[in-house]
Amino acid sequence: MRAPGRRAAVAAVLALLLTGCSGGDGEDGEDATGTVRLRFQSLAWQKESVDANRQLVKEWNAAHPDVQVDYVQGSWDNVHDQLLTSFEGGEAPDVIHDASDDLADFAYGGYLADLRGLLPGRLSDDIPERSWSTTTFGGGVYGVPFLQEPRVLIANTALLKASGARVPTPERPWSWPEFRRVAKKLTGGGRYGVAWPLKEPVSVTLNLGLTAGGRLFHREADGRAALRFEAGDAVVPGTIRDQVNTDRSAARTALGMGGSDTLPGFFGGRYAMVPLGFAYRQQIVEQAPEGFDWTVLPLPAGSGGLAQGVSPQTLSVAEDSPYKKEAVAFIDFLLRPRNMVRLARGDWMLPTGTAALADPSLRTAQHGWATGAALARHLRPAPAQSVRGYPEWKDKVATPALQEYYSGAIDAEELRGRLVEDGNRVLARYQR
Repeated sequence: MRAPGRRAAVAAVLALLLTGCSGGDGEDGEDATGTVRLRFQSLAWQKESVDANRQLVKEWNAAHPDVQVDYVQGSWDNVHDQLLTSFEGGEAPDVIHDASDDLADFAYGGYLADLRGLLPGRLSDDIPERSWSTTTFGGGVYGVPFLQEPRVLIANTALLKASGARVPTPERPWSWPEFRRVAKKLTGGGRYGVAWPLKEPVSVTLNLGLTAGGRLFHREADGRAALRFEAGDAVVPGTIRDQVNTDRSAARTALGMGGSDTLPGFFGGRYAMVPLGFAYRQQIVEQAPEGFDWTVLPLPAGSGGLAQGVSPQTLSVAEDSPYKKEAVAFIDFLLRPRNMVRLARGDWMLPTGTAALADPSLRTAQHGWATGAALARHLRPAPAQSVRGYPEWKDKVATPALQEYYSGAIDAEELRGRLVEDGNRVLARYQR
C-alpha cells in the first residue's frame, strides 16, 4: 500500500538527503577496512514494517561483518522521480525497494541489473512463475517480487447481518450482479451500501476487470501492445457507474477519495462496505472505535473467477552496483520464508513465496488473514504490467475518462473511444 499523501513533505526532505548519501568512506562502497558497504533503500512506512526491515538489516550486519548494509529510508510518494535522478547521477542505492509496475522504464533503460544467474535456486523456486512474470522485461529479470496486496471488501458486520444478505466466501463469492443487489439492500436511512474510493481509478478498474474476463491490454502477433475494450472490460466499470448514478447505492463523494478518506464514514455507519487494499486492515485495527465489528470479504467474481491483477512490491539491484552478488545475497536473506513472513505481517500484506504463505500466522481468521491467503493463488500480473507508455496513457487518457464515466458525464461508448482510440495513439509512440 502506498503511503498517504500527507507524507509528501517528508518525502521531499528524504529525497534531498538521499541524493548526497554515500555508503561508506571508501571507494566503490568499501570503507577503509575493506568492508563492503551496501545501501538498501526501503519504502516501508508503517511502523511495524519499518521496524521489521531495520531489525532484519541489524541481524544481517551482525552475521556478516565483511558485508555491511546501510538502511536508507525512501518514500512511495516520489520514488520514481527520485530513483531516476539517482540513477542518472550515479548515486543509486545498491538494493532498491519498489513496485513491479514502476520497473519497466528502469529495466529497459539499463538502470537495473538482470538477476538471471545471480538468484539462488531456493528463492527462484519458492516464488511462483506468475509473480516472476511481473518483473520480467525483454527476457531479463529485474526484481524479486516479494509482497502482494489483493483488494478485498471490508464490511460492517452488524449491517451485513441485519440485511439478511448471504455472506460471501472465497469458495462461494458474490457475482457482480449479486453484489449490486446487496449494495442496494444495504442502502437507506442516510447510509450507502458501498463507497468506491476512486481518486486513482485506473488500477482498480484494470485489476478488478480480470474477475470478469477483461484485460483491456492485449499483445498482438508482432508483440506490440494494443488496447481493446471488450465485453469483460465493461462489467466492473459498468457496475460502479450504475451503483453511483442509477441505484444510488454508492456514494458519489467517495469517487474523489483515497482509501483512508473513506474510513471515518465507514466507522460512522455512512458506508456499509468499502473495497480496499488488504493492507488497509492495519489502519482499521488502529482507528476503529471500540467495539466496532468488521469483516473481510472477497470481492465479487465473474467469468474470470476471483482473478485480480497485482503489482507486487519488489527488490532490485542497481546495474551500477559493483557488488551485485553481495546485494543478491542480502535480498536472499531478507526473503527467507521466516523473514518474508515478518515483512508481510509488518506491511499487513501477503508474501509471494509459497513457503511463507503457508505460515499458520497468515491463515488465521483474525483480521481476515485467512481470506487474504485464500485469494493469493488467484492473483495475476496487472494487465498493463510491462506495457511501455502505460504511465502516459494512465495520466492523460484513462484517469480523466474514467472519472467522467463514473460521475455520469460520459457514456460507455465515449469511454470506449477515449480509452482505446486515444490510448492506442499513445502506445504507438512508444512502439515505433
